This record gives sequence, structure tokens and C-alpha cells, in this order.
Amino acid sequence: MRDFKKEIAAALAGVAQIKEAELTEGDVRSLIEVPTDRAKGDYAFPCFRLAKALRQSPQQIASAIAADEDAKAPCADEVRVEGAYVNFFLHREAVVAEVVAAASAEADSFGRSDIGADRKVIVEFSSPNIAKPFHIGHIRSTVIGNAIERIYNFLGYDTVRINHLGDYGTQFGKMIVAYRHWGDRADVERAPIKTLLSYYTKF
Repeated sequence: MRDFKKEIAAALAGVAQIKEAELTEGDVRSLIEVPTDRAKGDYAFPCFRLAKALRQSPQQIASAIAADEDAKAPCADEVRVEGAYVNFFLHREAVVAEVVAAASAEADSFGRSDIGADRKVIVEFSSPNIAKPFHIGHIRSTVIGNAIERIYNFLGYDTVRINHLGDYGTQFGKMIVAYRHWGDRADVERAPIKTLLSYYTKF
């Protein structure tokens, strides 16, 4: 898949201010960030590191870089100054075309990587209190846990799934004591779950 970050780094490496600050293309690439606010672009280059070498404010440097035609990478639809950052907005059509082509070619392997390097990760599921009834929250966290586990596996981690049921001896010990204090066998036989839960919560 096309490396847009590399293209932007290559374009910036040819800008006068970058050359004067003696930053390599590799340096530039390592500094490029993804803005937390997507309204501010797809990639951002901070100019703080250049300020000392060029004896200018980062904002001045960002403005000069953005105005330089060499900074306009082929993949960028727009280059905009955001304070001390030079922000790049990618061509939507180019991004979509690359992603669709890669997804089509790689099929079920699209997005797979070995970034996890077989490191161990534990994913804990709903871990319900078995002295209390299940509810929709248990399904929700189980589904989320399953999704997270599959993503980690896809990224090369050694994933361990845990659904800890807790110390059920303690829960049922409490329930037995509660039944002995306040229990009524007829109530339990008529509505076992509801009645036992009431004893547990009362305890």
C-alpha cells in the first residue's frame, strides 16, 4: 500500500528550512504526527525542533514551510499552518483508491501485521458475579472482549482470554448465611433467582 507519510517526509526534506536545520528525510518522518483532531488534517509536522537551529519561532517556520512549493507532496490536497505545525490533508480519492485496492488484493489478510511480536496480552471478558443474574452488560463486554482479542491476534500478539468467575465460595457462603437468617423455602421455590438475589443483596 502506498506510504503517504513517506511521500510527505520526502517532500519536506527538500524544503530550504529543513535542509538548513540539517534534518534528514528519516528525521522528518520520525517527527510527523497524526493530529488528534481529524479536522486539522491527516498528518502534521511540528516545527519546534527547527526553532533553535533557524533562530525563528516555530510559527514563523511553519508558515515558511507551508508556503514553499516543495512542501506540497503529490498525495496532499492541501497544506495548512496550524500554529507551530504544518498540516497535510490527503487527496480523499487517492486514499480511498489505495485502501480499496489493498483490501481487495489482500482479502482476509488486509491489515494483518506482526507488530505484537508474539508478546503476551491478556483480555478479560465480562467476569460476572455468578451469585447474581446475567444482564445485557455481560453480553456487551463479552462481545467487546471477543473483538479486542481477535484484533490482538491479528496483530501478532499471543492473546490469553480470561473470563474470571470470581470467588464463588464467598458469594454462596454469603447466600447460605442470608438464607439461614432470613430465608423462606416457599419463597425460594416460587421465585428462586429473584428470592436468592434478594438474600444476597440484603446480606
